[in-house]
Amino acid sequence: MGLITHKSLFCFFFFTSVLFILSWFFVLRSTGRPLFVDFGILPNFGLLANADIENSDESPYTNVSIVEEGGGTQNQILSKCDSKKQVKVFMYDLPPEFHFELLGWKGKSIWPDIRSEVPDYADGLNLQHSIEYWLTLDLLNSEFAENLSEKSAIRVSNSSEADVVFVPFFSSISFNRYSKLKPNQKRSTNVLLQEKLVNFLMAQEEWKRSRGRDHIILAHHPNSLLDARMKLWPAIFILADFGRYPPTVANVEKDIIAPYRHVVGSYVHDSSDFDSRPTLLYFQGAIYRKDGGIIRQELFYMLKDEKDVHFSFGSIEKHGISQATQGMRFSKFCLNIAGDTPSSNRLFDAIASHCVPVIISDEIELPYEDVLNYSEFCIFVRTSDALKDKFLINLMRNIGKEEWTRMWRRLKEVEIFYEYQYPSKENDAVQMIWQAVSRKVPAIKMKLNKARRFSPTNVSRENLLLSASLPRNFG
Repeated sequence: MGLITHKSLFCFFFFTSVLFILSWFFVLRSTGRPLFVDFGILPNFGLLANADIENSDESPYTNVSIVEEGGGTQNQILSKCDSKKQVKVFMYDLPPEFHFELLGWKGKSIWPDIRSEVPDYADGLNLQHSIEYWLTLDLLNSEFAENLSEKSAIRVSNSSEADVVFVPFFSSISFNRYSKLKPNQKRSTNVLLQEKLVNFLMAQEEWKRSRGRDHIILAHHPNSLLDARMKLWPAIFILADFGRYPPTVANVEKDIIAPYRHVVGSYVHDSSDFDSRPTLLYFQGAIYRKDGGIIRQELFYMLKDEKDVHFSFGSIEKHGISQATQGMRFSKFCLNIAGDTPSSNRLFDAIASHCVPVIISDEIELPYEDVLNYSEFCIFVRTSDALKDKFLINLMRNIGKEEWTRMWRRLKEVEIFYEYQYPSKENDAVQMIWQAVSRKVPAIKMKLNKARRFSPTNVSRENLLLSASLPRNFG
């Protein structure tokens, strides 16, 4: 009798245990969680993980080249970017005093007839911040261009049809040429124009409708729009860097970084190679700078006696541009060191010269970096490492011919992305900036739609948008 009792108890325990295990099996299966993964029971789990990665849209490897060696094209480089996406732009007909009149144009209409004559931009270093000039020309050109499908932006006459609103104020040339007081002036022309611009925009229905969030404002020179930027900050700024802006006013999420226009000439027929560029490392420019540019003088004292390094003071005067052009073309690597702000046109001069840039600027933001991998053709060095004894020079000397040649080839593939020209061409700097604008449009529309959530109630949309008139936590 006792034996039967023990057997019965054993059978009962075994049966309930099986039911318990089966019930857990079905529960786990219903939740979609993998079984026994933590115990390593699944065969080839690593292979399954790799397969998931390969089938995903984003690779976890940040340094994988977008272009295969020797076979890359510009479209392959920009495979993550929808280069055919056109942005519709409404451009204000601002009086000429805000744009081409600043260049000396004396027309009787609002805009010059660019089919017959294109006003010249100022020469010298003024050119490096001429972005507003090229973008405005491109919008004017879209009104009579034969093949609009090749353009990344087109001008529309009805603001309700537009993705963004363009403000054609040539703020950089306004600062460069009109900041000094003229006789009998209490405030400079540059300051007066900024005041007029703010008053004009605040009166426009387009600005009131979005509180400026869909407006494109150019302030490429770091000191341009100094008096107006705090009032216009909800707009999308096109800038050289964020060095003189608090993050609540300008940041990479809201705004766009555009390349400088290079000052040295383009290296059109470059047949050079590793051995035909005798200078290892090149820098010519202002050495004694303030703020973040103090590193320039530190590096000068560290590198000035190295036999294969050119590190000297230089400017555009006394044939400075021609000297820099020749110097960069005969150098393997060109230093781009932070100056008064994190960026400088020296990076884009190096790209135009096919001289591999060495970037020493911890706070730098780069154009189109959401679609372009700069590590393919640039070398990045932390400031703290660059200031270590012999670190930088040893790093440069340890980069061999094969690696340098790979980066040199990339430079020749991507140089078109930094080329400003009129008329613009596919994937040049003008088209690339418009493509960057188009990538901002969905976020702009989402913000505007959120701001309209409560507009049917007794709280007016105007009051809702006015709450964004000042940047939060601004200090």
